[in-house]
Amino acid sequence: MLSGQTTEAFYASIRHVRPFAVGLNCALGANDMKPFLERLAAISECAVSAYPNAGLPNEMGEYDQPPPEFAAEVSTFAADRLVNFVGGCCGTTSEYIETLVKVISQYKPRPLHNKQMILSGLEMFRLTPEIPFVNVGERCNIAGSARFSKLVKENNFTEAVDVARKQVESGAQIIDINMDDGLVDGVKAMKKFVQLLASEPDIAKVPMMIDSSKFEIIQAGLQCFQGKCLVNSISLKGGEQEFIKQAKEIMRYGAGVVIMAFDEQGQAASRDEKVRICQRAYKILTSNEVQFPPEDIIFDPNILTICTGIAEHNHYGVDFIEAAEIIVKSCPYAHISGGLSNLSFAFRGVDELRDAMHSVFLYHAISKGMDFGIVNAGSLPVYDDIEKDLRDMCEDAVLCKDSDNIVERLLQKCEEIKAKRKGGQKNLEEEAWRKESAEKRLGHALVKGIDKYIDEDVEEARVKYPSPLSVIEGPLMDGMNIVGDMFGSGKMFLPQVIKSARVMKKAVKYLLPFLEEEKKKAMAKSGISAMEEITERSSGKIVLATVKGDVHDIGKNIVGVVLGCNNFKERENKKNLLVKTYKDVKTLDGVYDLGVMCPCEKILEEARKVKADMIGLSGLITPSLDEMVYVAKQMDKLQFKVPLLIGGATTSKKHTAIKICPNYKGFCMRVLDASRAVTVCQTLMNSEERNDFIDETEEEYEEIRSEHHKQAQEREMISLEEARKHGYKMDWLHYKPVRPKFLGHKVFLNYDIRSLIPFIDWNPFFQVYGLRGQYPNRNYPKLFNDATVGEAAKKLFEEAMQMLDKEFCGEKSIVEARGVIGFYPANSVGDDIAIYTNDDSRTEVLCYLRGLRQQHKKADQSEFMCLSDFIAPRETGVKDYIGIFAVSAGFGVSKLCDEFQANTDDYNSILAKAIADRLSEALAEKMHFDVRREYWGYEQSHEVVSDASDLHKLKYDGIRPAPGYPSQPDPTEQRTMFDLMKVEKETGIKLTENWAIDPAASVSGLYIANPNSKYFQLGEICKDQVLDYAKRKTMSVEDVERWYVLF
Repeated sequence: MLSGQTTEAFYASIRHVRPFAVGLNCALGANDMKPFLERLAAISECAVSAYPNAGLPNEMGEYDQPPPEFAAEVSTFAADRLVNFVGGCCGTTSEYIETLVKVISQYKPRPLHNKQMILSGLEMFRLTPEIPFVNVGERCNIAGSARFSKLVKENNFTEAVDVARKQVESGAQIIDINMDDGLVDGVKAMKKFVQLLASEPDIAKVPMMIDSSKFEIIQAGLQCFQGKCLVNSISLKGGEQEFIKQAKEIMRYGAGVVIMAFDEQGQAASRDEKVRICQRAYKILTSNEVQFPPEDIIFDPNILTICTGIAEHNHYGVDFIEAAEIIVKSCPYAHISGGLSNLSFAFRGVDELRDAMHSVFLYHAISKGMDFGIVNAGSLPVYDDIEKDLRDMCEDAVLCKDSDNIVERLLQKCEEIKAKRKGGQKNLEEEAWRKESAEKRLGHALVKGIDKYIDEDVEEARVKYPSPLSVIEGPLMDGMNIVGDMFGSGKMFLPQVIKSARVMKKAVKYLLPFLEEEKKKAMAKSGISAMEEITERSSGKIVLATVKGDVHDIGKNIVGVVLGCNNFKERENKKNLLVKTYKDVKTLDGVYDLGVMCPCEKILEEARKVKADMIGLSGLITPSLDEMVYVAKQMDKLQFKVPLLIGGATTSKKHTAIKICPNYKGFCMRVLDASRAVTVCQTLMNSEERNDFIDETEEEYEEIRSEHHKQAQEREMISLEEARKHGYKMDWLHYKPVRPKFLGHKVFLNYDIRSLIPFIDWNPFFQVYGLRGQYPNRNYPKLFNDATVGEAAKKLFEEAMQMLDKEFCGEKSIVEARGVIGFYPANSVGDDIAIYTNDDSRTEVLCYLRGLRQQHKKADQSEFMCLSDFIAPRETGVKDYIGIFAVSAGFGVSKLCDEFQANTDDYNSILAKAIADRLSEALAEKMHFDVRREYWGYEQSHEVVSDASDLHKLKYDGIRPAPGYPSQPDPTEQRTMFDLMKVEKETGIKLTENWAIDPAASVSGLYIANPNSKYFQLGEICKDQVLDYAKRKTMSVEDVERWYVLF
C-alpha cells in the first residue's frame, strides 16, 4: 500500500495466496483506521482483523488514550460487522484487551463474502452483477495497432504509454498488452512497458491483460505487474501437462486467465465442441492438483464468422450463445469472453449492418453469460433503436432462423444501405433548415460549414439586432460555441471545424463595413471606436509562428483556425492592420499569426507589443528544434513569464521536456495537435485550473527527464573505432553495380501533375486533419468505412479530388511541379562517399557526401551502419554510383492560397497546402520509380503499377534516404547536393538558412541502388564521432551538435 495502491487493490494483489485472514495493524488509532477497514471488509472473502494503536502518539511518542475510550472506538468495528477478530498494537496492554473483550462480546463476527472476480492495478476492479460487460482496450497490441508497433520498434516507449493512457481515458476497464513480433525482444519490451505503466498512476489504476503466444513473455509481464492482472491466453492445444504447468505458474503470480477453446484436435467450432473443451479445461483447473480459483477463469469459446455463403457457418453465432449458457451453468463462477469483430467479417465495409449485427449478438450473448469482450462499444446502436426490418434480419442471422435465405437477404440489405448513402431524401432534408429563424439558420450554417446563404442570413440578423456587434456576440458566437463543444467532444473533426471557421469569417467580413460605420459614429460621439471597445473587453492573446528557417505552416494554420472556432478572437497581423476580428466571451481575444520563417526577435517583439498571454512555436524540420531552444533561451534572458507552447511534426514531449524546458524558467510544454491546443489554451487562461495544470505538467516533464537520464546511464555505447570495425559487411567481389543511362543531372519543368495522382499516399493527408480510423479501418481507403471518422474522411477526400482536378490539373492552374535528378560515379571512403569528376579514371574527387555511423548498441546488434556501407569502397576497384534528387510540387501554391485567403477561405487554403505536400511526395515516388526502371534501370522488374501502395511500404530495390532524417540526421548535407546539381538555378527550389526547402512542398534525397541497402536509425552518437565528423566537414563542433539534434 505504500506504493500507492488502494486498500481494495492491495487485497486483490494478495488474494491468490488464499489467506486465512487479512487485516490492518498499527499506524493509526481506531477512528482513523475505520475508513480503510470498511473498504477491506467490503471485499475480503476471508476473515478480517484489526489491531489499531491506542490513538495517536503525543509529542513525546507516548499514547494517552485510556482503555475504555479505546474499547468504545474498536467496538464500532464489531457493531458494524467489519471484523472477525480484533486486538491492539502500540500503546495497548492486557488491560486494554480485557476491557475490549467485555464490550464486543455482544456482537456477531463479520460474515464472509461469496466468490467474485477481483482484479487490480493501483485501484481495484471488482466484477459485480452491476457490471454486465467488461470492455478490454486492445490498442497496446503490436499485432493490432500499427502506431503502437512503430513506437515499440523505435524504442519510443514514452509515446507508447500515451496509447495506453488514451484507452483508459476512453473508458477501457482493462488494458491488453501484446509484444509478439519477430523484430522485437518481447521479454525486454514487455518488462519495460509494464514498468513504465506502473509509474503512470492514471494508467496503472486499471488492471492489465498480459497477452502473448509465448509463455516466457507472459512470465516477464507477470513479474513486473504489481496488482492482479489477467493472462491471455493458454489452451489445451499442447496437451494437459503443459496446460497444467502454465496454469500453476499463472496462479503463483495471482493472475486470472483466459482459456481459448482449443485442444489437441484443434479449434472448437460447434456448440458441443466448445462446451466439451471448456468443461474439460475447467475440470482440470479446479481439480485438487491445480486448484485454480474458478472466479478467475475466463473462457473464450471462439466467435466465428457467420453468413459467409457456406451453410454450416450460419450456426456459428447461435452455437456460441448456446455454448456460453451451458458453460456458465456447468462451470460455476467462470466467465465468457470473445472477439466480436469476427462475427460480421463477411460484410466488412457496411458498418451500419455490422454494428447492428454486433448489437443483436451482444443482446443475446450477454443475457446468456458473456461478460467480457473486445468491442468498440461506442459505435454500437442501442438494440431497441435499430430499424425493425434490419433488427429482425440480424436476429435471423445471429440465431440462424432463416438459414436458406439469410445470406441473400443480408446482401440485398447491403445494397439498400449503400444506395441510401448516395442520396434518397437527402436534398429535401438539406433545404428544410432554410425555413427556420435567422438565428437557427446561422447556427446551422456554422455547424455544417455552409456559406451559400451566409450574406443574406447575416443581413437579416443585422436588421433585426440593435448593432452589428450584437450579431457577432449573439447568434454567430452561439453557433461557434456549439462548434467548439462538438469538436471538443469528438463529434466534429478538423475539416468540418475549418469549414465552420470559413463561414464565420465570411459573416464577419460582411459585417465589417457596418462595424466601421459604427466606429465612425462612436468616434464622433466620444472618441472611442467600436473596435477599441471590443479590444478593451478582451482577456488574452496568443502569438503563433513557424520558427526561422522553416517554411511549413499547415499545422500552425489549423491550430489558429481551431482556436478561432473555440471563442478565440482571430487577427491577421499584416502591416499592423486589423483585418478580421470578433469578440471573445471566454478566453483569448487574439490569435496573432506571424507566418513562416519568423526570427526569434520578431516573435518576441510582437509578443511584447501585443502583450501576449502565450507564445506558440511550430516547425517541421529537425533544425527547427534547435531554433525553438534558442527562442526559449531568449525568452528566459528577456525575463518573459508567459507560457511557451511547442508544436509540429518533429517535436515531441520528450524533446520538449529534455531540451527546451530547462532553458526557460516560465512554463513550457508540447501540444500534440489542434484539438489539444484548445484545451491547453483555455486551461492556461482559467485562473482556477491554471496552477494545477502547470504543476501537473511540470511534474510529468520532470519524470520524463529523470527517466531519460536513467536510460542514458544504462545505454550501451561503443567507440567510433569499434563501430567502424563492425560496419555492414558485403561481398563486393561478386557485386556488379548497374551504370546509370546518363551521368550528370536532368531537369524536369512543368511535370504532369495528373500523372502523380496514382502515386499519392493519402494516409498522411488524413492525419493532417486528425482523421484516424480504428482497426481494421485505420488506413486509406478502408478509412472511409470507419464508424467514427469515415464519413468526414470521405467528404474531405471528395473535396480534395475536386481541388486537384480544378486547381492543380485544370487548364487555368497556376501550380507547377518541377524537379531535378542526377547520377554520379562514386565510391565510399570510410564513412564518406566520394563523388568523382570522371567515371573512367576516378582520380579527381568532385565533392564528398559525409556520413555518420551508429554507436548505440542494442540487444543482439552486430552491425553498426553508415550509408557509405552500401557504396563500394574505393579500394575494391568496383565502379559504383550514387543518385541525387530534388523535387517540388509547390510552385504557385502560395499564390493560390493568397487568393483563397483574400476571400476569407482558410479551409481551401489549408486544403491546397495539404494537397501540394502530398503531390511533392508523390513526385518523389514517381521519380524514384522512373529512376529504377528507366533513367538508371537497376530494377529489372517491369510489372505494371496501378497505385503506389507497395512503394509506400518500401517494396522496391535500393533506398532513398534524405539528409535530416534517421539514416543521416545532418540537414547541412543538402548544400553539397544542391550545389552539385545547381538545383536553385535549374529549378528555383531553394534552401533556407535553417536547411528547410522552399517551396514548402518539396523533397530532396539520395538514390542508392544496392539491393542489400536498408533504412536504419542512426540514434545517439558519442563525442568521438562528433569531433571526427566536425573535422571531416570542416565545421565547428558547436555547429555539428546544433544541426544534429542529440537526444
